Amino acid sequence: MSPHGNGNLSMMPLQEFVLEGFAGGLETQAWLFAMFLVLYVVAVLGNLTMIVVITLDARLHSPMYFFLKNLSFLDLCYSSVIAPKALANFMSSTKVITFAGCATQFFFFSMLGTTETFLLAVMAYDRFMAVCRPLHYPTTMCPSACACLVLGSYCAGCLNSGVQTVLTFSLPFCSSNHIDHFFCDVIPLLQLTCTNTANNKLVLFAICGLIIVATTLVVLTSYGYISVTILRMRSGAGRHKLFSTCGSHMTAVSLFYGTLFVMYAQPGAVESMQQGKVVSVFYTLVIPMLNPLIYSLRNKDVKDALRRWGQKHTAM
Repeated sequence: MSPHGNGNLSMMPLQEFVLEGFAGGLETQAWLFAMFLVLYVVAVLGNLTMIVVITLDARLHSPMYFFLKNLSFLDLCYSSVIAPKALANFMSSTKVITFAGCATQFFFFSMLGTTETFLLAVMAYDRFMAVCRPLHYPTTMCPSACACLVLGSYCAGCLNSGVQTVLTFSLPFCSSNHIDHFFCDVIPLLQLTCTNTANNKLVLFAICGLIIVATTLVVLTSYGYISVTILRMRSGAGRHKLFSTCGSHMTAVSLFYGTLFVMYAQPGAVESMQQGKVVSVFYTLVIPMLNPLIYSLRNKDVKDALRRWGQKHTAM
C-alpha cells in the first residue's frame, strides 16, 4: 500500500510505516531526543560495564553472575532495538520505517522481552537452589545446566516472537500506515488493520498472560522458600547478605513484570496510546538503565569487582 498525504492507503502491497512517536513541536522533540539519548547511553554503558567486569573477574565466575551477565546482554540488545530508530525519528520529518524493518524490530523486541521474562524466573530458581538446597547446588546448577536454562529462555522467546510476528504481519493493513507509537509494537499495529483482530488480541492476551503468570509463580514460589530459609538463619550478617542479593533481583523483577502486565497481560489495561507510550519508555529504556545500577549498588561482590577493576586501570 502506498501512503498518501492524508494518511490513507490505496489497496497496494504495503511498503512502509510512519512512526508518529510523541506529539509536539521542535522544542518538545529536542527535549525528548535528549532524554532518550541520556537513558540509552547510560543503559549501554551500565550493561557493558557489567558484562566486562563479570567476564574479567574470576571471583564472579559463578552461576548467579553468569545469569546476570546474560541479563545485561539482553538489556543492552533490548534497548538497542528501540532507541536508535527512535532517536533518529526525533530529528526526522518523515519518520518512515520499512515494512521489513518494522517486522524485524517487532520480532527482536518481542523475542528479547520474552527471553528476559524467562531469564528472571531462571535467576529466581538459581537463588532458590543456592539458599534452600546448597548441597545439591553445585550439581544442579553446573555450567551445562546453566547454559541449557539460558538457551531454553532464548528458545521460548523466539517461539513466542515468531508466533506474534507471523500473526501480526500477515494481517491486511488498509486503513493507514501511521503507527501511533515510537516503535513497532503489536497494539498500535493491530489498530491499522482492516479485519477483525479479536483472535489476534485473544492470542496475545493468552500467550503473554500465560508467560507472565507462569514465570511470576516461579519467582514468587522461589522467594517464598528463600524468605522462610533466611528468617530461620541465626547469622545476622548472612541474612543481610542474602536479603541484599535477593532484594536486587526482586526489585528488577517487580519493575519489569509490572510494566509488562500493565501493557500486555490484561485486556484494556492501557486506555490510550499516550499512556502506552509512557509505559513503553519505562520498560524499553528506563529498566535496562536501572538494572545495572540495582545490581551493582546492592551487591557487595559486584561493587568490590568494580573497585578492583577501577584500581587496576588507575594504576596502569
